[in-house]
Amino acid sequence: MRVSVPCLVQRFAALVFRFVSRFPLLFPVFHIYSALPPVPHRTMDRIASAFARARSENRAAFVAYLCAGDPDFATSLDACRALLRNGVDILELGVPFSDPLADGLTNQLAAQRALEGGMTMARVNDLVRALRAEFPDAPLVFYTYYNLVFSNGIDAYVDAAAEAGLDGMLVLDLPPEESSDVAVACARAGLKSVFIVAPTTPAARLPRIAAAATGFIYYVSREGVTGVRDAVATGIPEAVAAIKAGTALPVVVGFGIGTRAHVAEVARHADGVVVGSALVNVIRDHLADRPAIAAAMAAKAADLTAGTRRA
Repeated sequence: MRVSVPCLVQRFAALVFRFVSRFPLLFPVFHIYSALPPVPHRTMDRIASAFARARSENRAAFVAYLCAGDPDFATSLDACRALLRNGVDILELGVPFSDPLADGLTNQLAAQRALEGGMTMARVNDLVRALRAEFPDAPLVFYTYYNLVFSNGIDAYVDAAAEAGLDGMLVLDLPPEESSDVAVACARAGLKSVFIVAPTTPAARLPRIAAAATGFIYYVSREGVTGVRDAVATGIPEAVAAIKAGTALPVVVGFGIGTRAHVAEVARHADGVVVGSALVNVIRDHLADRPAIAAAMAAKAADLTAGTRRA
């Protein structure tokens, strides 16, 4: 059986990543590989540009989450447009999945609506492609699960997303120690890797997580699943400071953030603020009048993003 040279190179890079992942101080070796120009069409780092623009405006970046295809393709596309036209810096697209273990009821039902509406992986990439054509500078990131990546074929999944115009990928249930194949595929395709840190993450693991990420680090501010809460979690300033002590990458904070006041509180400490369930609830609350979703989403986004500005 003949094996292509690119395939051999990729396998070798995966082996290198597995070795380096055991020794966090050696991660710069792998970053040399991941920093190489991977594909001709990848000419800018939209994620880095979004955070740089927010810093220059003395505010936190606003990261919005919606489940792709909720409640149907056309309405989802309009909702995403409304977000990107009303202050959202980075759009995080949840890939609908039947077993979203990190998600609370709001996002579980969104995934169910999307799947029942006929959303497939191909259609998710169609959504990315449509958004990329209309918003050429907007960073688009997948919020997905490893089952979906693996079952579609890692290279096929990553390559299709990159071709559609995606910028990065957060695989919720994939720890950096096990991420070599996905990391290599993303680096080759020009996609940034995003990893999470939780309140329960031991301090000894922070260097490994920070070294594996290439886009930004997502601090999950609460134990448990996604969902709107009455108050922001405690300990965010300390947690963000601990993460930033070991990385130059931006740190965003999410889970439980649902009001402008919440956004303002988190924006004082983090490079970015993530809001998901509060936006998904806009869709839920207007299911009986789907044409009204885009306008309601625009109003909600404008209100929340106003909280990102620092005094």
